[in-house]
Amino acid sequence: MTFKSLRLLLIYSLSAFFMTGFQSPAQADPAAVAEQARQWRQAHEQEIIDGFAALLSIPNVASDTVNIRRNSSHISGLLEARGFAVRLLEIEGSPPAIFAERKTPGAEKTLMIYAHYDGQPVNADDWASDPWTPVMRDGPVEQGGRIVPMTAPFDPEWRLFGRSAGDDKAPIIALSAALDAMEEAGISPTVNLKLFLEGEEEAGSPHLGQMLTKYRELLNADLWLFCDGPVHQSRRWLLNYGVRGSYGFSLTVIGPNRPLHSGHYGNWAPNPIMRLNELIATMRDVEGNILVAGYHDQVVPPTLLEMEAIEAAPSVDEGLIRELGIGRSESAERVEMAIMRPAMNLRGIRSGDVGDRARNSIQTSATASIGLRLVPAQTPEFLQQAIEQHIRDQGYLVVYQDPTEQQRAAHDRIALLDWSEAGYPAYRAPFDLPIAKSIANIMNQLNDDSLIQLPTMGGSLPLYLIDEATGAPIVILPIANHDNNQHGKNENIRLQNLWDAIEIYTAVLTNL
Repeated sequence: MTFKSLRLLLIYSLSAFFMTGFQSPAQADPAAVAEQARQWRQAHEQEIIDGFAALLSIPNVASDTVNIRRNSSHISGLLEARGFAVRLLEIEGSPPAIFAERKTPGAEKTLMIYAHYDGQPVNADDWASDPWTPVMRDGPVEQGGRIVPMTAPFDPEWRLFGRSAGDDKAPIIALSAALDAMEEAGISPTVNLKLFLEGEEEAGSPHLGQMLTKYRELLNADLWLFCDGPVHQSRRWLLNYGVRGSYGFSLTVIGPNRPLHSGHYGNWAPNPIMRLNELIATMRDVEGNILVAGYHDQVVPPTLLEMEAIEAAPSVDEGLIRELGIGRSESAERVEMAIMRPAMNLRGIRSGDVGDRARNSIQTSATASIGLRLVPAQTPEFLQQAIEQHIRDQGYLVVYQDPTEQQRAAHDRIALLDWSEAGYPAYRAPFDLPIAKSIANIMNQLNDDSLIQLPTMGGSLPLYLIDEATGAPIVILPIANHDNNQHGKNENIRLQNLWDAIEIYTAVLTNL
């Protein structure tokens, strides 16, 4: 070989080296990698369930600081074993948020995956089994599900029970399993991975805004993928583009300054329970429509794309009516359209007693707890003003502390309002978001174009804080079964939902 030929060969070899060394990671066929993940999962089901049960066994109520740190330590170990650099993010008074990062050589995009590892408080007496001792059942408790051995092979319709099984430790386990499946198959992600696992979401995320501000640069990403919430009631996979906002208040109607005998004073002294019910009836009709003047002034109507997506989703209303044992739905519209509207929910009323504790008396006050679900672009501040004005228009004096004797003497109707509950607005990503369309395309390749895409889910998450702090778009990829009893007794995850999540995460991480 001549010197000139050798020189050309060397130049060509170096050029090829640098080109391959810096190109983006190659994408794999979504269906092929999902099948590889399925085969890996089928061979490791016992290992996956054992790991999940170990995580569920650690109590995780946000106020339980000792066990919250046990959770963060346990999860950090899971992630470090899978190649993540892990650190705990904290500000004064907050439980730790787990931040983990795993870089992919040549990757051009960064995906942030969000989940939360804290759970709702429990009343163990309400559960069919100890909420911190995971058990496997062959079906829902409500349908007579029986405890079965937690040993493979597992029926995909079986369910694992324990607090946070569905909301929201399942994504942590599914992601870990997906990475293990990819490792064994020799497949790498096509994106840089970041994880943000919050430790107080079920407590209202009181420190999230400060944490996002403090660690803003660390949390930058091209997309935040929220892995929280239930799939569609049809059991088909779902991609959500937003959430409703949340707010709430306590409304107390003031009555006489002492309890009165209902025989001596009935029909003469005003009854605060009756007045409270009458006042609530002026705020909301029997179909759930909010009657407060100006309440809808900020509402941004759904786009044509969003409406078309709802129409394309299978209707589940008739099945839900049968499942929930209700004679009819509150409104005539389908459930996906109903949650596009603002909602006012009566969470509870307290005054007097019932049953064998009931007394023939007129109470001194009656209190209602009212929850609000917001849609874009409603703000809590605006709604507070509208509601207070509505109450005044019904003839009430609005006060924020117990009324004085002078106020009682001067006003026939007095309403005490407490707005101390934290509130936040809704969030909705554009329906034509390119990176979300990429995820939708990947998921459709796995399941014959049956993915459901919806503008919003009915629940609330403080996504607006992430939007304000990072500017990154946010979409929601839920995995839990819709009947997982999140926040309630006998919370569970259907195994097939967990298995599906492993395949979905594998396909998305290797093709995004």
